[in-house]
Amino acid sequence: MKKTVLFLMLLFCFSWVINAKNTEVYPTNWWVGMKTNSIQLLIRSIDASFTTDKVSINYPGITINKTYSFPNAKYIAIDITIAPETTAGDVFIELNQKSGKQKIKWPLYDRKPGNGTQYAQGVTSSDFIELIMVDRFSNGDTANDKVKGMRDQSLNRKEMYERHGGDLQGVINNLDYIQGLGVTALWFTPVMENDMEKRTEHGYAITNHYKIDQRYGGDIAYEKLSNQLHARGMKLIFDAVYNHIGSFHFLELDPPANDWVHRWPEYTQTNYREIPLFDPYGTKSDKKKMSDGWFDKIMPDINQENPFMANFIIQNCIWHIEKFGIDGVRLDTYTYNDLNFANRCNKAIMDEFPKISIFGEIMVHGVANQAYFEQNNIDTSFKSNLPSVVDFQSLYYGIIPALTEPFGWKGGVNQLYYTLSSDFLSKNPMQKVLLLDNHDEARFFSLMGENVEKQKMGFQWLLTCRGIPQLYYGSEVLMKGFKNPDGLLRADFPGGWKEDEKNAFTGKGMTEDEKSTQELVRKLANFRKNASAIKTGKMMHYTPVDGLYVYFRYDDNQTIMCVMNTSSSEKEIDFQKYDERTTGFISAKNVITEEIFSTSKKTAIPATKMWVLELNK
Repeated sequence: MKKTVLFLMLLFCFSWVINAKNTEVYPTNWWVGMKTNSIQLLIRSIDASFTTDKVSINYPGITINKTYSFPNAKYIAIDITIAPETTAGDVFIELNQKSGKQKIKWPLYDRKPGNGTQYAQGVTSSDFIELIMVDRFSNGDTANDKVKGMRDQSLNRKEMYERHGGDLQGVINNLDYIQGLGVTALWFTPVMENDMEKRTEHGYAITNHYKIDQRYGGDIAYEKLSNQLHARGMKLIFDAVYNHIGSFHFLELDPPANDWVHRWPEYTQTNYREIPLFDPYGTKSDKKKMSDGWFDKIMPDINQENPFMANFIIQNCIWHIEKFGIDGVRLDTYTYNDLNFANRCNKAIMDEFPKISIFGEIMVHGVANQAYFEQNNIDTSFKSNLPSVVDFQSLYYGIIPALTEPFGWKGGVNQLYYTLSSDFLSKNPMQKVLLLDNHDEARFFSLMGENVEKQKMGFQWLLTCRGIPQLYYGSEVLMKGFKNPDGLLRADFPGGWKEDEKNAFTGKGMTEDEKSTQELVRKLANFRKNASAIKTGKMMHYTPVDGLYVYFRYDDNQTIMCVMNTSSSEKEIDFQKYDERTTGFISAKNVITEEIFSTSKKTAIPATKMWVLELNK
């Protein structure tokens, strides 16, 4: 009899383990001591349907508030509250399926120490961000180049839309180079699982929000990278995607209900027009198409008005920050989201992590258009709580025309002057993220007609203007590419693969122009680390004259004078003309060349040159 009882007990335990493998809980875990202590658990069965939404949890401090069933009986949801006095441990959730009762283990952890000091620190104007596409940076572990069972088994560096094999270990292996370049924060295009059939290199077609893609090294590699960055005093930025999922996401292949993404009678793409969202003369239909239309056929548009989907996304953002020690959040395709939901999500993140920084991708045309989506000084019915944005206006209508168009009343460098002068619309201009290029924009070097001096001028502006500078991997070594097609913007970093003949990490095979541009970035970015005037100081600029644009970054301890000559001829520099900032200083040192000028004497800056001068008394 005893043997029979023992056999039955073992059989029960065995079936419990089997059932647990076929059932998933999202979020996959939580933490005690979180402000966000009211959690909605989404439970998904891979095979058998749930016979009831009745659920029990017998764990001190956890209360079930409500349970939900769905048209798809493979899902149930549970609202729980985790009391402040709850201790960490394994929570067992008991539920019912056709195969009988089962228990699921759901971990509840202690929080990591250092919220706001060791992680979730925020990314500020003292930082220098590098944007990296992991698949295209460096292959540090060839064992994960292909992962059995994943849909995309491509591996061909000669094809721009196939996988190339870069991974997080490749980034880890080259942290000395990255940090030596002056970079203090890393932002990756999404590293979550993209189990799609093709075009998986960019990361924006997420298929599982709770898995780091195994081809990048999975959760282990991402945590390792985060720890190593923080040990170096560097920061990690998470690319969050509120707007869409990949078409092979389980919430699209096997959704709890049909309204978790936006459905149309026939495929309807967004109109990519943000204007109807604030246009006083706009139509509801244009607004709906903008917000609810799909970004792409393979990227279903998330219905953020569905409360379950909204909770899923918000909780996932908080989970990622706590799990991986994120310091800042970049929000993808921000203008396409339901803006009330976006405010709610932003608030939830900032309530939990008060020092974290959040900046949105606002790829629009017009300074006022951009300001509408961030914290601003505009009197509108909708008020955004988004703290900061990627400053595409200073790119499109600033530095690009400054260096490519002839000077005129409204043209050339005057466009940069006008655009920066519109900062009065924004609450936090010093938190704007500046860029020359990124994974969606033409390489700056190509836009400059492969003019090395203009590329260097761009970097000097990037690293001295107000805001947070962002480098796109490889632009420091003159990587090229126009955006049609976008794959040309996403070439491999030279030296990231063993077989590469050119190695930008070591200098092997590089041209003198590539080396000198890389060295300029390295020298100026590292100077910037100790330049209080640039990191946190004020800005003053003078009206451009005949292609010459002069601006200052200054505080009580330091004054930096930036002189940009965008014309085709040399220009006289009379320091006395800028006496509002130069009075009291006797010399000016070029921080790149270390040449010293007397401020009591006139000098001349050559054509197509920029100087960054530290003034000294």
